[in-house]
Amino acid sequence: MVADQKLFDELSFYTLAQPRPPFIHQLAIDAFTLQQADETTRPRALVFALLGLYLVVEHNFTGLQVQQAHMRLARMPKNWPSLPLPRDRGDVKVSDVLGAEPGPGRDAMIHAWCKSVWQAWSDSRTAIVELGKRELGVE
Repeated sequence: MVADQKLFDELSFYTLAQPRPPFIHQLAIDAFTLQQADETTRPRALVFALLGLYLVVEHNFTGLQVQQAHMRLARMPKNWPSLPLPRDRGDVKVSDVLGAEPGPGRDAMIHAWCKSVWQAWSDSRTAIVELGKRELGVE
């Protein structure tokens, strides 16, 4: 896990240097959060990250649009649902993303990472889709 954090920190130098929009850093944060989650991860963190991947993968949101959705949700006091942690967290890892050539290739790999993680958390899809409809009006 420490090695993955170091890799994520390295990836963050890349993603934070990218122009806004699309703010691809938000996508990396959400994918990494879900792959590293454990029993101590707050439900809010899981819900926000899953909602972010849902919006990117199924609705083609940019990272900036996801960040704005997170900010809207953050203003709403909630008891966030507890979601089951899947055993598998996706085939694409932060190391795969860093292995891609910087630029369009790496950006595409970040999107592939998001899809991989979103698919791995498919048992939570119904709850996240419903939350997106109810709280953000996303259909």
